[in-house]
Amino acid sequence: MNNALYRVKTAGKQSMAKPSFVRAVFAIVWKDLQAEYRSLELVSAMLVFSLLVIIIFNFALDLDIKARQTVTAGVLWTTFAFAGTLGLNRSMAVEKDRGCLDGLLLAPVDRSAIYFGKAISNFTFMLVVEAVVLPVYSVLYNTNLFQPGLLMVIFLGSIGYVGVGTLLATMSVQTRTRDILLSILLFPVILPVLLPAIIASNGFLSGVPVQDILFSIGLLVAYDIIFISIAFMVFDNVVEE
Repeated sequence: MNNALYRVKTAGKQSMAKPSFVRAVFAIVWKDLQAEYRSLELVSAMLVFSLLVIIIFNFALDLDIKARQTVTAGVLWTTFAFAGTLGLNRSMAVEKDRGCLDGLLLAPVDRSAIYFGKAISNFTFMLVVEAVVLPVYSVLYNTNLFQPGLLMVIFLGSIGYVGVGTLLATMSVQTRTRDILLSILLFPVILPVLLPAIIASNGFLSGVPVQDILFSIGLLVAYDIIFISIAFMVFDNVVEE
């Protein structure tokens, strides 16, 4: 009887000391959103960079209307990729410089909760940037980007990009050359999601039958599942190095 009571009390103390996985993820996301709401440092930098890129492309392709129509998908994903890399790098650098990353690692939570919390935060910031870029791009290039299929491809591609980028940003933030190293590590790994995303986006913009785009969409879904699963399994080892 006494042993049973002791186990119940011990389990109760452990449950109070260690929050649930979902609560830990939500706490990290809420922390990042509050910090960004107060400073607007990360999203503003991503927005300025994205708008500059599409404006430069707009003037560069101003004389060739046909070329502007055919490169829409490439310009969009180039903008998202470079802005996303800037956001990922800055997101983890702030945690490292302020000592928050060490605090998160010392917290009594599963390390994978830190990964998912940071990934969801970065994904949210990327969605905010995309929500601003798409209407601006539509006006500048006179192209309707608000198509359900295209929005789905952007959503799936962003998940894969942020899922892998968060893991690699955590690895590179520990080094002195983190700004350069993240790009070197990220872009070769992220090509399997960028290429199908560009092909599928171009297909929806060109009015290609959905059957011809299903393979690219399937690659995006497979990439998201496989690489997020890998990141989930290896994140604990990455942060301990």
